[in-house]
Amino acid sequence: MLHRHLLPLFTLTLGLTSAAAAPAPQIVAYVFPNKSAIQPGSIDPHSITRINYAFALIRDGRIVPGYPDDAENLATVTALRKENPELTILISVGGWLGSGGFSDMALTRESRARFIDSVMDFLAQHDLDGLDVDWEYPGQPGAGNKFRADDKRNYTLLLGELRRRFDAAQKKTGRRLYLTIAAGASDDFLEHTEMRKVARIVDEVNLMSYDYYEPSSGPITGHHAALFTNPADPEKASADASVHDFEAAGVPAGKLILGIPFYGHCWSQVPDRNHGLYQPGKPGANGWMNFSAIEPNLLGHGYARYWDNISQVPWLYNAESHTFVSYEDEQSVAAKCRYVLAHQLAGVMFWNLEADSGGKLLGAIHDSLR
Repeated sequence: MLHRHLLPLFTLTLGLTSAAAAPAPQIVAYVFPNKSAIQPGSIDPHSITRINYAFALIRDGRIVPGYPDDAENLATVTALRKENPELTILISVGGWLGSGGFSDMALTRESRARFIDSVMDFLAQHDLDGLDVDWEYPGQPGAGNKFRADDKRNYTLLLGELRRRFDAAQKKTGRRLYLTIAAGASDDFLEHTEMRKVARIVDEVNLMSYDYYEPSSGPITGHHAALFTNPADPEKASADASVHDFEAAGVPAGKLILGIPFYGHCWSQVPDRNHGLYQPGKPGANGWMNFSAIEPNLLGHGYARYWDNISQVPWLYNAESHTFVSYEDEQSVAAKCRYVLAHQLAGVMFWNLEADSGGKLLGAIHDSLR
């Protein structure tokens, strides 16, 4: 039995031991060269723990490169392990425009096996550490993609069969292969998947906790990546709400990776009420802007920055042009990192590295988590 006067010291020691044993948060970078070659020195391997290279595609039921430069680019990113041996490199397959082949591929045991055979060959050929499945979305059309009701069950089966192949390969080679998914942060995604089963299979769930508001999908403006729900928000949408929904669906906090957008959304024709927040608006001429283009081109050029102390995100509004911009900055990114630490999530991921060419947002993430 411990003496009463030793309890504080014991508790402190135990707390330090537990904290030391906890894995460091993941910093997952989606790298999307988009038909271009990755330039040497453009990726700092010490600021991230994982690269999800986007995107491979599915053609004739097999995984294939998405772009002509992929082989060269994959060689470039895998070479970064020389500088950071702990860096893992995954290939992400699918994406919003590339998910059309999932439903047919996952339909039967035979079609799934064919795909998995091709995945094993692809990983070996390019010296990769695993696969990120970005099916947008099982049981739903996504960007007009083919889907069917069977997707819900087949999604689980596909992931389970991938896991078994990965585990069998690890027993032979001793090399761990990671399996992750990109998940839509919505009730629709949860309704069309078996997340309690999926969570037991995958290493992590990359929660796409952004695009809650988009100019093309709703009549009013809003934060597209609010951390907490503002009571004034008609949609009651936030990353925090999505985290709780996924936890309730069976995904443990230690497998959830919080998504951060390195881009903003722009609305036009927004009336000057509440500085444009939660007001009617239309898609702007530049409906999507990378972070690296937002601050130098907008701040100080007619746009004022405002901060939502509840949602913990900024926005910009131009009262003359009636333009509203929802985006992330260093302050909001740091708030999200504090949330990850406080809730013991697995880490953060962001889409995408190229949108932060100056490295401000990544620097804020690294400083906050490391």
